[in-house]
Amino acid sequence: MRNIFFMLLFLGATTLSAQSIAKNALGIRVGDNDGFGGEISYQRYLKENNRLEFDLGWRDSNNVDAFKLVGLYQWVMPIDGGFNWYVGAGGGIGSFDAGDNDGTFALVAGDLGIEYNFEIPLMISLDMRPELGFNDSYSDDLDLDIALGIRYQF
Repeated sequence: MRNIFFMLLFLGATTLSAQSIAKNALGIRVGDNDGFGGEISYQRYLKENNRLEFDLGWRDSNNVDAFKLVGLYQWVMPIDGGFNWYVGAGGGIGSFDAGDNDGTFALVAGDLGIEYNFEIPLMISLDMRPELGFNDSYSDDLDLDIALGIRYQF
């Protein structure tokens, strides 16, 4: 019974206030998980509190270079003013080059972040994306990808 109460409270809190998510947002996401990297980031509005995010990026470290494509489904909840917080889940694929060893990998990912929408069509975000990789040669454990994003909304 207690779990049902908290679920209803959560659903009520996320649907009480109207959310203004831009139809499209395009920008960059720069962060670090086992090496510095950047991503081209695109967000697409789905409905009132939901959107898709696609990130195409690279990672560069001392031992390995990698490219990856990640797709996330996100739930966006307003805080106050121009602030929102969001959670998401998704997955991705990529390729890596580790000197004599190269190949492909797959991953599942979560997402937790906060964003601020300026009065101009610009958004800044800070998020943490835990990623669980599936390739013993590249990543077969949990990596925490923490990144700062800036996107133009249109």
